[in-house]
Amino acid sequence: MLSVTSSGSFKNTEQFLRAMLRLDSIISAAMHAGGKEGVNALASVTPKESGRAASSWGYEVAKSGGVHTLTWTNTDIEDGFPVVIMLQYGHGTGTGGYVAGQDFINPAIKPIFDRIADKVWKAVTSA
Repeated sequence: MLSVTSSGSFKNTEQFLRAMLRLDSIISAAMHAGGKEGVNALASVTPKESGRAASSWGYEVAKSGGVHTLTWTNTDIEDGFPVVIMLQYGHGTGTGGYVAGQDFINPAIKPIFDRIADKVWKAVTSA
């Protein structure tokens, strides 16, 4: 037979566990807010020849095994290849030339990543 006896209050433990349950929704909200903010930031800095690449940004938030993931997407595809990847990293031309890439994605989303991390860190440390 096993017997467990306790004394005192578990108030702090219970409060912490309730906060951890809320943390999941806080992280999810921060990811969705950052996703929307990122779509706007990316659309505003995407080079605009036709405007199609700039208007094709979206985002997805997923959770698997306790890991939250934020992915920005762009649906502007030409000849089976994402246009924004060509703009970001450069590409060859049909006549043998090369168009250099322009790093517009990383500078646009870095501050957003920082804000998401800050929100989540504050939520974790205040739990």
